[in-house]
Amino acid sequence: MSSELLKSIREEFPALKQKVHGKDLVYLDSAATALKPRAVIERLNKFYTLETANVHRGAHYLSDAATTEFEKAREAVRLFLNADSIEEVIFTRGTTEGINLVAQSYGQEFLNEGDEIVLTEIEHHSNIVPWQILAQKRKCVIKYISVNEDGSLNEADIESIIGPKTKMVVFTGCSNIVGTLPPVEKIVAKARSVGAVTLLDAAQYVTQKKTDVKKLDVDFLVFSSHKLFGPFGFGVLYGKKELLNKMAPYQSGGSMISAVGYHDTTYNHLPFKFEAGTPHVSGAIGTMTAIEFLKSYPMEQLFNHEQKLMQMLLQEFKQIEGLKVFGDNSNKAAIISFNLAGAHHSDIGQILDQQGVAVRVGHHCTQPLLAKFKITGTVRASISIYNNESDVAQLVEGVKKAQRMLL
Repeated sequence: MSSELLKSIREEFPALKQKVHGKDLVYLDSAATALKPRAVIERLNKFYTLETANVHRGAHYLSDAATTEFEKAREAVRLFLNADSIEEVIFTRGTTEGINLVAQSYGQEFLNEGDEIVLTEIEHHSNIVPWQILAQKRKCVIKYISVNEDGSLNEADIESIIGPKTKMVVFTGCSNIVGTLPPVEKIVAKARSVGAVTLLDAAQYVTQKKTDVKKLDVDFLVFSSHKLFGPFGFGVLYGKKELLNKMAPYQSGGSMISAVGYHDTTYNHLPFKFEAGTPHVSGAIGTMTAIEFLKSYPMEQLFNHEQKLMQMLLQEFKQIEGLKVFGDNSNKAAIISFNLAGAHHSDIGQILDQQGVAVRVGHHCTQPLLAKFKITGTVRASISIYNNESDVAQLVEGVKKAQRMLL
Protein backbone atom coordinates (compact mmCIF):
# COMPACT_ATOMS: atom_id res chain seq x y z
CA MET A 1 0.00 0.00 0.00
CA SER A 2 1.35 3.42 -0.90
CA SER A 3 1.97 5.96 1.85
CA GLU A 4 -0.57 8.25 0.18
CA LEU A 5 -3.28 5.60 0.28
CA LEU A 6 -2.54 4.77 3.92
CA LYS A 7 -2.66 8.44 4.84
CA SER A 8 -6.01 8.85 3.10
CA ILE A 9 -7.41 5.81 4.93
CA ARG A 10 -6.24 7.10 8.31
CA GLU A 11 -7.90 10.44 7.57
CA GLU A 12 -11.23 8.63 7.36
CA PHE A 13 -11.10 7.60 11.04
CA PRO A 14 -11.72 10.56 13.37
CA ALA A 15 -10.90 8.50 16.48
CA LEU A 16 -7.25 8.41 15.45
CA LYS A 17 -6.94 12.18 15.89
CA GLN A 18 -7.42 12.01 19.66
CA LYS A 19 -4.85 11.69 22.42
CA VAL A 20 -4.98 9.17 25.26
CA HIS A 21 -3.11 10.05 28.47
CA GLY A 22 -1.44 12.81 26.47
CA LYS A 23 -0.20 10.42 23.78
CA ASP A 24 -1.38 9.96 20.19
CA LEU A 25 -3.82 7.05 20.12
CA VAL A 26 -2.40 3.81 18.77
CA TYR A 27 -5.40 1.55 18.25
CA LEU A 28 -4.47 -2.13 18.12
CA ASP A 29 -7.73 -3.70 19.27
CA SER A 30 -9.52 -4.10 15.95
CA ALA A 31 -10.18 -7.82 16.47
CA ALA A 32 -12.47 -6.77 19.32
CA THR A 33 -14.06 -3.98 17.31
CA ALA A 34 -12.91 -1.85 14.41
CA LEU A 35 -12.91 1.93 14.53
CA LYS A 36 -15.64 3.62 12.49
CA PRO A 37 -14.90 5.66 9.36
CA ARG A 38 -16.38 9.11 8.92
CA ALA A 39 -18.77 7.85 6.22
CA VAL A 40 -20.45 5.43 8.65
CA ILE A 41 -20.61 7.99 11.45
CA GLU A 42 -22.15 10.63 9.17
CA ARG A 43 -24.63 8.17 7.66
CA LEU A 44 -25.85 7.09 11.08
CA ASN A 45 -26.14 10.73 12.15
CA LYS A 46 -28.18 11.51 9.05
CA PHE A 47 -30.56 8.62 9.73
CA TYR A 48 -31.18 9.62 13.33
CA THR A 49 -31.39 13.32 12.50
CA LEU A 50 -33.59 13.28 9.40
CA GLU A 51 -34.81 9.79 8.57
CA THR A 52 -35.93 8.15 11.83
CA ALA A 53 -38.84 5.83 11.18
CA ASN A 54 -39.72 2.19 11.52
CA VAL A 55 -39.68 0.06 8.39
CA HIS A 56 -42.35 -1.92 6.52
CA ARG A 57 -46.04 -1.09 6.57
CA GLY A 58 -45.61 2.61 7.40
CA ALA A 59 -48.01 4.85 5.46
CA HIS A 60 -45.78 7.92 5.43
CA TYR A 61 -42.74 9.28 3.63
CA LEU A 62 -40.15 8.64 6.35
CA SER A 63 -41.17 5.02 6.79
CA ASP A 64 -41.10 4.42 3.06
CA ALA A 65 -37.65 5.99 2.80
CA ALA A 66 -36.32 3.97 5.75
CA THR A 67 -37.74 0.77 4.27
CA THR A 68 -36.05 1.47 0.96
CA GLU A 69 -32.67 2.00 2.64
CA PHE A 70 -33.15 -1.03 4.90
CA GLU A 71 -33.76 -3.35 1.97
CA LYS A 72 -31.00 -1.69 -0.07
CA ALA A 73 -28.72 -2.75 2.78
CA ARG A 74 -29.86 -6.35 2.39
CA GLU A 75 -29.01 -6.24 -1.30
CA ALA A 76 -25.62 -4.71 -0.46
CA VAL A 77 -24.90 -7.61 1.89
CA ARG A 78 -26.07 -10.10 -0.73
CA LEU A 79 -23.62 -8.66 -3.24
CA PHE A 80 -20.85 -8.52 -0.60
CA LEU A 81 -21.30 -12.24 0.06
CA ASN A 82 -22.23 -13.18 -3.52
CA ALA A 83 -25.37 -14.94 -2.27
CA ASP A 84 -28.01 -16.05 -4.75
CA SER A 85 -30.93 -14.21 -3.20
CA ILE A 86 -31.82 -11.64 -0.56
CA GLU A 87 -33.92 -14.43 0.95
CA GLU A 88 -30.63 -15.96 2.08
CA VAL A 89 -29.60 -12.82 4.01
CA ILE A 90 -30.95 -12.78 7.56
CA PHE A 91 -30.32 -9.72 9.72
CA THR A 92 -29.30 -10.53 13.31
CA ARG A 93 -27.79 -8.80 16.33
CA GLY A 94 -24.36 -10.22 15.51
CA THR A 95 -22.25 -13.34 15.02
CA THR A 96 -23.32 -14.83 18.34
CA GLU A 97 -27.03 -14.61 17.59
CA GLY A 98 -26.49 -16.07 14.13
CA ILE A 99 -24.73 -19.11 15.59
CA ASN A 100 -27.43 -19.60 18.22
CA LEU A 101 -30.12 -19.28 15.57
CA VAL A 102 -28.62 -22.11 13.55
CA ALA A 103 -27.91 -24.26 16.60
CA GLN A 104 -31.51 -23.97 17.78
CA SER A 105 -33.55 -23.74 14.59
CA TYR A 106 -31.53 -26.23 12.58
CA GLY A 107 -29.69 -28.31 15.18
CA GLN A 108 -32.63 -28.91 17.51
CA GLU A 109 -34.75 -30.16 14.62
CA PHE A 110 -32.33 -32.17 12.51
CA LEU A 111 -29.64 -33.55 14.85
CA ASN A 112 -30.29 -36.72 16.81
CA GLU A 113 -28.72 -38.92 19.46
CA GLY A 114 -25.26 -40.10 18.46
CA ASP A 115 -24.81 -37.54 15.70
CA GLU A 116 -21.44 -35.82 15.73
CA ILE A 117 -20.70 -32.09 15.65
CA VAL A 118 -17.15 -31.21 14.66
CA LEU A 119 -15.52 -27.97 15.85
CA THR A 120 -11.91 -26.81 16.03
CA GLU A 121 -9.83 -26.10 19.11
CA ILE A 122 -9.37 -22.45 18.10
CA GLU A 123 -13.05 -21.51 18.34
CA HIS A 124 -14.41 -18.49 20.21
CA HIS A 125 -16.72 -19.32 23.12
CA SER A 126 -19.70 -18.17 21.04
CA ASN A 127 -18.96 -21.00 18.62
CA ILE A 128 -18.53 -23.62 21.34
CA VAL A 129 -21.18 -23.06 24.01
CA PRO A 130 -24.27 -23.13 21.71
CA TRP A 131 -23.13 -26.50 20.36
CA GLN A 132 -22.48 -27.85 23.85
CA ILE A 133 -26.03 -26.89 24.84
CA LEU A 134 -27.38 -28.51 21.67
CA ALA A 135 -25.31 -31.66 22.22
CA GLN A 136 -26.59 -32.02 25.78
CA LYS A 137 -30.22 -31.66 24.70
CA ARG A 138 -30.00 -33.88 21.63
CA LYS A 139 -27.41 -36.31 23.04
CA CYS A 140 -24.94 -35.54 20.28
CA VAL A 141 -21.17 -35.97 20.39
CA ILE A 142 -18.77 -33.04 19.95
CA LYS A 143 -15.37 -33.67 18.42
CA TYR A 144 -12.53 -31.22 17.82
CA ILE A 145 -9.99 -30.74 15.07
CA SER A 146 -6.85 -30.20 17.12
CA VAL A 147 -4.46 -27.26 17.01
CA ASN A 148 -0.71 -27.52 16.62
CA GLU A 149 1.74 -25.71 18.88
CA ASP A 150 2.15 -22.93 16.30
CA GLY A 151 -1.61 -22.28 16.26
CA SER A 152 -2.27 -23.97 12.91
CA LEU A 153 -4.87 -26.70 12.63
CA ASN A 154 -3.82 -30.34 12.49
CA GLU A 155 -5.00 -30.99 8.94
CA ALA A 156 -4.75 -34.76 9.38
CA ASP A 157 -7.65 -34.42 11.83
CA ILE A 158 -9.85 -33.00 9.09
CA GLU A 159 -9.70 -36.35 7.35
CA SER A 160 -9.81 -38.57 10.44
CA ILE A 161 -12.39 -36.78 12.61
CA ILE A 162 -14.99 -35.76 10.02
CA GLY A 163 -16.70 -39.04 9.23
CA PRO A 164 -19.97 -40.87 8.56
CA LYS A 165 -21.54 -39.80 11.88
CA THR A 166 -20.66 -36.13 11.37
CA LYS A 167 -23.79 -34.05 10.79
CA MET A 168 -22.40 -30.55 11.34
CA VAL A 169 -18.96 -29.01 10.90
CA VAL A 170 -18.73 -25.62 12.58
CA PHE A 171 -15.52 -23.58 12.42
CA THR A 172 -13.96 -20.16 12.30
CA GLY A 173 -12.51 -18.66 9.15
CA CYS A 174 -9.97 -16.70 11.21
CA SER A 175 -8.98 -17.19 14.84
CA ASN A 176 -9.66 -14.18 17.04
CA ILE A 177 -6.68 -14.91 19.30
CA VAL A 178 -3.88 -16.36 17.15
CA GLY A 179 -5.06 -15.17 13.74
CA THR A 180 -4.92 -18.62 12.14
CA LEU A 181 -6.63 -18.84 8.75
CA PRO A 182 -7.88 -22.45 8.52
CA PRO A 183 -8.11 -24.25 5.17
CA VAL A 184 -11.78 -23.42 4.65
CA GLU A 185 -12.16 -25.12 1.27
CA LYS A 186 -10.56 -28.33 2.52
CA ILE A 187 -12.79 -28.52 5.58
CA VAL A 188 -15.94 -27.79 3.58
CA ALA A 189 -15.02 -30.37 0.92
CA LYS A 190 -14.53 -33.07 3.56
CA ALA A 191 -17.80 -32.13 5.28
CA ARG A 192 -19.58 -32.22 1.94
CA SER A 193 -18.19 -35.69 1.20
CA VAL A 194 -19.95 -37.12 4.27
CA GLY A 195 -23.15 -35.09 3.85
CA ALA A 196 -22.51 -32.79 6.81
CA VAL A 197 -23.85 -29.24 7.07
CA THR A 198 -21.26 -26.47 7.52
CA LEU A 199 -21.26 -23.17 9.39
CA LEU A 200 -18.43 -20.65 8.99
CA ASP A 201 -17.83 -18.09 11.73
CA ALA A 202 -16.62 -15.20 9.57
CA ALA A 203 -16.48 -12.53 12.28
CA GLN A 204 -12.75 -11.95 11.70
CA TYR A 205 -12.64 -13.43 8.19
CA VAL A 206 -14.72 -10.79 6.37
CA THR A 207 -12.03 -8.13 6.81
CA GLN A 208 -9.26 -10.48 5.67
CA LYS A 209 -10.52 -12.20 2.55
CA LYS A 210 -13.09 -11.64 -0.18
CA THR A 211 -16.08 -13.55 1.15
CA ASP A 212 -17.83 -15.48 -1.64
CA VAL A 213 -20.34 -17.97 -0.25
CA LYS A 214 -20.68 -19.69 -3.61
CA LYS A 215 -16.97 -20.30 -3.88
CA LEU A 216 -16.68 -21.32 -0.23
CA ASP A 217 -19.80 -23.53 -0.59
CA VAL A 218 -20.70 -23.16 3.09
CA ASP A 219 -24.27 -23.84 4.18
CA PHE A 220 -24.29 -21.08 6.80
CA LEU A 221 -22.04 -18.07 7.41
CA VAL A 222 -22.20 -15.46 10.18
CA PHE A 223 -20.49 -12.14 10.84
CA SER A 224 -20.86 -8.94 12.88
CA SER A 225 -20.94 -5.42 11.50
CA HIS A 226 -18.86 -3.81 14.24
CA LYS A 227 -15.74 -5.74 13.21
CA LEU A 228 -16.37 -4.61 9.62
CA PHE A 229 -16.13 -0.88 10.45
CA GLY A 230 -19.89 -0.75 10.99
CA PRO A 231 -22.17 -0.20 14.01
CA PHE A 232 -22.56 -2.33 17.11
CA GLY A 233 -25.50 -4.68 17.64
CA PHE A 234 -25.94 -5.74 14.03
CA GLY A 235 -24.94 -8.87 12.16
CA VAL A 236 -25.77 -11.18 9.30
CA LEU A 237 -26.61 -14.83 8.92
CA TYR A 238 -26.26 -16.22 5.43
CA GLY A 239 -27.97 -19.55 4.86
CA LYS A 240 -28.74 -21.62 1.82
CA LYS A 241 -32.39 -21.12 0.96
CA GLU A 242 -33.31 -24.80 0.98
CA LEU A 243 -32.05 -25.15 4.56
CA LEU A 244 -33.61 -21.92 5.83
CA ASN A 245 -36.98 -22.96 4.42
CA LYS A 246 -36.84 -26.18 6.46
CA MET A 247 -36.05 -24.40 9.71
CA ALA A 248 -38.54 -23.18 12.31
CA PRO A 249 -38.44 -19.51 13.40
CA TYR A 250 -35.86 -18.66 16.02
CA GLN A 251 -37.98 -16.01 17.75
CA SER A 252 -41.62 -15.06 17.44
CA GLY A 253 -43.43 -11.73 17.36
CA GLY A 254 -44.04 -8.99 14.86
CA SER A 255 -42.75 -9.12 11.28
CA MET A 256 -42.04 -12.87 11.26
CA ILE A 257 -45.72 -13.64 10.71
CA SER A 258 -47.96 -13.70 7.67
CA ALA A 259 -51.26 -14.16 9.50
CA VAL A 260 -52.11 -14.65 13.18
CA GLY A 261 -55.29 -16.10 14.67
CA TYR A 262 -56.17 -16.83 18.27
CA HIS A 263 -55.21 -20.48 17.83
CA ASP A 264 -52.69 -20.63 14.98
CA THR A 265 -50.19 -18.58 13.01
CA THR A 266 -48.80 -18.65 9.48
CA TYR A 267 -45.16 -17.63 9.29
CA ASN A 268 -43.76 -15.05 6.90
CA HIS A 269 -41.53 -15.98 3.98
CA LEU A 270 -37.75 -15.61 3.95
CA PRO A 271 -35.91 -13.65 5.15
CA PHE A 272 -38.54 -12.15 7.46
CA LYS A 273 -39.39 -15.48 9.07
CA PHE A 274 -36.21 -15.08 11.15
CA GLU A 275 -36.48 -11.34 11.88
CA ALA A 276 -38.98 -10.94 14.71
CA GLY A 277 -39.67 -7.52 16.18
CA THR A 278 -38.53 -4.03 15.31
CA PRO A 279 -35.32 -4.37 13.30
CA HIS A 280 -32.05 -2.51 13.83
CA VAL A 281 -32.68 -0.14 10.93
CA SER A 282 -29.71 2.12 11.53
CA GLY A 283 -27.52 -0.97 11.94
CA ALA A 284 -28.47 -2.19 8.48
CA ILE A 285 -27.89 1.23 6.91
CA GLY A 286 -24.59 1.66 8.74
CA THR A 287 -23.48 -1.79 7.63
CA MET A 288 -24.28 -0.96 4.01
CA THR A 289 -22.14 2.18 4.33
CA ALA A 290 -19.30 0.20 5.93
CA ILE A 291 -19.39 -2.30 3.06
CA GLU A 292 -19.29 0.54 0.53
CA PHE A 293 -16.31 2.02 2.38
CA LEU A 294 -14.39 -1.26 2.46
CA LYS A 295 -15.13 -2.05 -1.19
CA SER A 296 -13.71 1.30 -2.25
CA TYR A 297 -10.21 -0.04 -1.56
CA PRO A 298 -8.40 -3.02 -3.15
CA MET A 299 -8.82 -5.77 -0.54
CA GLU A 300 -5.62 -7.58 -1.45
CA GLN A 301 -3.61 -4.41 -0.85
CA LEU A 302 -5.29 -3.93 2.52
CA PHE A 303 -4.50 -7.51 3.53
CA ASN A 304 -0.89 -7.22 2.36
CA HIS A 305 -0.48 -3.96 4.29
CA GLU A 306 -1.61 -5.65 7.51
CA GLN A 307 0.67 -8.62 6.81
CA LYS A 308 3.67 -6.32 6.31
CA LEU A 309 3.07 -4.60 9.65
CA MET A 310 2.61 -7.97 11.36
CA GLN A 311 5.92 -9.27 10.04
CA MET A 312 7.62 -6.08 11.16
CA LEU A 313 6.16 -6.49 14.64
CA LEU A 314 7.10 -10.17 14.86
CA GLN A 315 10.69 -9.37 13.91
CA GLU A 316 10.86 -6.72 16.64
CA PHE A 317 9.33 -9.08 19.18
CA LYS A 318 12.05 -11.67 18.46
CA GLN A 319 14.57 -9.19 19.84
CA ILE A 320 12.79 -8.93 23.20
CA GLU A 321 14.09 -11.53 25.64
CA GLY A 322 11.36 -13.48 27.41
CA LEU A 323 8.60 -12.49 24.97
CA LYS A 324 6.62 -15.41 23.57
CA VAL A 325 4.19 -15.13 20.66
CA PHE A 326 1.37 -17.69 20.54
CA GLY A 327 0.25 -18.93 17.14
CA ASP A 328 3.21 -17.81 15.07
CA ASN A 329 2.42 -19.79 11.91
CA SER A 330 2.79 -18.84 8.26
CA ASN A 331 -0.90 -18.55 7.37
CA LYS A 332 -2.51 -16.07 9.70
CA ALA A 333 -4.16 -12.69 9.96
CA ALA A 334 -2.41 -9.78 11.67
CA ILE A 335 -3.56 -10.79 15.15
CA ILE A 336 -0.68 -11.28 17.58
CA SER A 337 -1.08 -12.73 21.07
CA PHE A 338 1.93 -12.65 23.35
CA ASN A 339 3.19 -12.73 26.92
CA LEU A 340 6.31 -11.57 28.72
CA ALA A 341 7.90 -14.11 31.03
CA GLY A 342 7.39 -13.08 34.64
CA ALA A 343 4.83 -10.36 33.87
CA HIS A 344 1.03 -10.56 34.03
CA HIS A 345 -0.77 -9.72 30.80
CA SER A 346 -3.12 -7.29 32.57
CA ASP A 347 -0.18 -5.29 33.96
CA ILE A 348 1.35 -5.06 30.48
CA GLY A 349 -1.95 -3.85 29.08
CA GLN A 350 -2.24 -1.11 31.70
CA ILE A 351 1.26 0.16 31.02
CA LEU A 352 0.62 0.16 27.27
CA ASP A 353 -2.58 2.13 27.86
CA GLN A 354 -0.57 4.80 29.66
CA GLN A 355 1.49 5.07 26.47
CA GLY A 356 -1.67 5.58 24.39
CA VAL A 357 -1.53 2.03 23.00
CA ALA A 358 -4.86 0.18 23.00
CA VAL A 359 -4.60 -3.61 23.13
CA ARG A 360 -6.77 -6.38 24.57
CA VAL A 361 -5.79 -8.57 27.52
CA GLY A 362 -7.36 -11.69 29.04
CA HIS A 363 -8.59 -14.99 27.71
CA HIS A 364 -10.23 -13.52 24.59
CA CYS A 365 -13.19 -15.93 24.94
CA THR A 366 -10.89 -18.85 24.11
CA GLN A 367 -10.38 -20.50 27.51
CA PRO A 368 -10.14 -24.08 26.18
CA LEU A 369 -7.35 -23.11 23.77
CA LEU A 370 -5.43 -21.21 26.45
CA ALA A 371 -5.78 -24.18 28.81
CA LYS A 372 -4.16 -26.33 26.13
CA PHE A 373 -1.31 -23.80 25.92
CA LYS A 374 -1.15 -23.90 29.76
CA ILE A 375 -1.74 -20.17 30.18
CA THR A 376 -4.62 -18.08 31.54
CA GLY A 377 -4.42 -15.09 29.22
CA THR A 378 -2.37 -13.05 26.78
CA VAL A 379 -1.86 -9.55 25.47
CA ARG A 380 -3.40 -9.28 22.00
CA ALA A 381 -2.47 -6.69 19.41
CA SER A 382 -4.65 -6.74 16.30
CA ILE A 383 -3.65 -4.71 13.26
CA SER A 384 -6.11 -3.14 10.84
CA ILE A 385 -6.06 -1.15 7.63
CA TYR A 386 -5.54 2.18 9.44
CA ASN A 387 -2.40 1.16 11.36
CA ASN A 388 1.07 2.22 10.29
CA GLU A 389 4.75 1.61 11.07
CA SER A 390 4.70 4.24 13.80
CA ASP A 391 1.98 2.26 15.59
CA VAL A 392 4.17 -0.83 15.53
CA ALA A 393 7.14 1.12 16.86
CA GLN A 394 5.09 2.61 19.70
CA LEU A 395 3.79 -0.83 20.69
CA VAL A 396 7.32 -2.24 20.74
CA GLU A 397 8.59 0.65 22.86
CA GLY A 398 5.62 0.25 25.19
CA VAL A 399 6.33 -3.45 25.66
CA LYS A 400 9.98 -2.70 26.40
CA LYS A 401 8.94 -0.09 28.95
CA ALA A 402 6.56 -2.60 30.57
CA GLN A 403 9.39 -5.10 30.77
CA ARG A 404 11.67 -2.56 32.48
CA MET A 405 8.96 -1.60 34.96
CA LEU A 406 7.71 -5.09 35.79
CA LEU A 407 10.83 -7.23 35.74
